[in-house]
Amino acid sequence: MTIAAVVLGALTTYVTNQLMERSRRKDGLRVRWDEKKLDTYVEYVGGVRSCVYAAVLAYEVTHDIRAMPRTEHELLMDLTEAEGRRALAFERLMMLAGDDVIEAAHAVNTATLAIDWQARRLVEGTLADWRALHSEFFRAVNVFHEVARADLGVRGGFAGDQHSARGLILPATRSSEETEQPRQ
Repeated sequence: MTIAAVVLGALTTYVTNQLMERSRRKDGLRVRWDEKKLDTYVEYVGGVRSCVYAAVLAYEVTHDIRAMPRTEHELLMDLTEAEGRRALAFERLMMLAGDDVIEAAHAVNTATLAIDWQARRLVEGTLADWRALHSEFFRAVNVFHEVARADLGVRGGFAGDQHSARGLILPATRSSEETEQPRQ
């Protein structure tokens, strides 16, 4: 009977240790994937913001709002390079993210490309249209942030028009004429 109790105790200890080790490995793997996801999400948002920044510079030069020592061609090439980096970051995101994050990223891509196309003059639009595209972009990015935070298990959040308006760093309209016509 004593031998049976010792064997049972040893077996119980062994099973308990194996279960704890398995749980520890599983948690370690989850943390490692969460770190990869976070890096991927940050890289993607950084790429998207680089695209929009490059598009703003290109738009302002192509629409005679700002003068720069760089040519329109150089600025559009910068935009093309930024779009390439964004596309690669999106592909990485597709490999790691869940459906909700991927759908939110698709909405961000749509908003980013709309800005790109107007900056390149592939589509026509007024300055008011340009501002509306940026508002939609910031809304889509905020949704992406919320979904990505949920995917990573980050509690809390931010939502609402107040936060979105803070991200919209476009100069105020000076007059109704300038809304429709670029500065000469």
